[in-house]
Amino acid sequence: MTQDRSKEMAQARKARMVGIVIAATMVLWMGVQFMGGKLGLPPRYAFLFDFAAIAALIWALVVTLQIWRARRDDKG
Repeated sequence: MTQDRSKEMAQARKARMVGIVIAATMVLWMGVQFMGGKLGLPPRYAFLFDFAAIAALIWALVVTLQIWRARRDDKG
């Protein structure tokens, strides 16, 4: 029973981390897009931040799929 509880806690921690990463990525991405326009940064920097945001969101998707598969396997 305690092993099941610890697995659930680990999955909850992972899910919480995914949520934080998604929220922080979107806030930072929007902030960089806004400030880049105001500061007149070259478009290549905008693309750099776009790719960083895409990488963070892909990581979040992969971890979410891992959580989903682990929960599906636990339920039988």
